[in-house]
Amino acid sequence: EALLAAIYRDGGFDAAAAFIRKQWAARLNGMTKVPRDPKTLLQEWAQARGLPHPVYRATGRTGPDHAPHFTIEVQIEGLTAASGSGPSKRRAEQAAAQIIL
Repeated sequence: EALLAAIYRDGGFDAAAAFIRKQWAARLNGMTKVPRDPKTLLQEWAQARGLPHPVYRATGRTGPDHAPHFTIEVQIEGLTAASGSGPSKRRAEQAAAQIIL
C-alpha cells in the first residue's frame, strides 16, 4: 500500500496503474470468479440446505490491547459447534467458519 502510494505521488495515476498491471496482471487475469471468505461460504451453504444462519459468539480474548487474540465459536442448529481464533474478531470468525465447513 505504501509502495503504491509512493509511486502514485511520484509518477501519478498512470505510473501506479502500470505498476499494478505489471505486478498482478497474471494473477488477476487468471481469476475466474471473485474469491469469497469462509463466513460467506458457510452462510451460503447453510441457506442452500434450509438451515438457520450461523451464529457467532465470542468465547475468549487474550493478549495485550495492542495485540489481542480472539476466540470465536460458530454454531448452526443441528451441527456441532466449531471454534476458531485469530488476531481480530473477523479473522477468528473466518477461522471458525472454515473449520465447520
